[in-house]
Amino acid sequence: MKPKLLIVDDETGIVDMMKRYFEPRYEVLTAYSGEEALRMVTTAPDLILLDINMPGMDGLTVCQKIWAYITCPILFLTARMEAADKVRGFGAGADDYIVKPFDLDELGARVEAHLRRERRRHDSATVRFFGEGELCVDYSARTAAVCGEEISLSRREFDIVELLSLHAGQVFDREHIYEAVWGLEGDGNNDVVMEHIRKIRAKLAAHTLHGYIATVWGCGYKWND
Repeated sequence: MKPKLLIVDDETGIVDMMKRYFEPRYEVLTAYSGEEALRMVTTAPDLILLDINMPGMDGLTVCQKIWAYITCPILFLTARMEAADKVRGFGAGADDYIVKPFDLDELGARVEAHLRRERRRHDSATVRFFGEGELCVDYSARTAAVCGEEISLSRREFDIVELLSLHAGQVFDREHIYEAVWGLEGDGNNDVVMEHIRKIRAKLAAHTLHGYIATVWGCGYKWND
């Protein structure tokens, strides 16, 4: 079965160009507004190409509304690439950026790279137990539970738990976590990483006294089994 792409852009010419390029390899769905994109998300795409600057509901708003409820990568298409736009986009849940006008082969390579990463994640999915069996992380279902009681983690929160717990004892600095979880080379927003880890710790602390995420001062964070 071909991977399913959802292309969202109000410029029909750009949508048509991308659709022709991707159709030989992927199932391509299209939307021309933010409102239409919200309806199309129910088709469960494997990756979303989302224009930021659309009239009405823009791409940032769409991303904010859907990112906690989907697991597929979201790649923003934008006519500008300033640092403030990066921070806003990653805060909204974007996985990558590509600037218009873009090279189709570069876009295709980025799409395939993100899909390949998702396939590796699913192929290596396992269930692991920590804290002498107290905490169960199901990497396939993307859930975590303490003594059988599920912990409500957002998409990014689970991504951080996944990264750290699969490499227990290894120290990751905030920049590394940002790049691994948000999926883009470039300027990391350390405050975003710190805030997500704070929330994960608070959610776990409501169910266990064990501190699974340890701070290594001056270095970063590690998973403490």
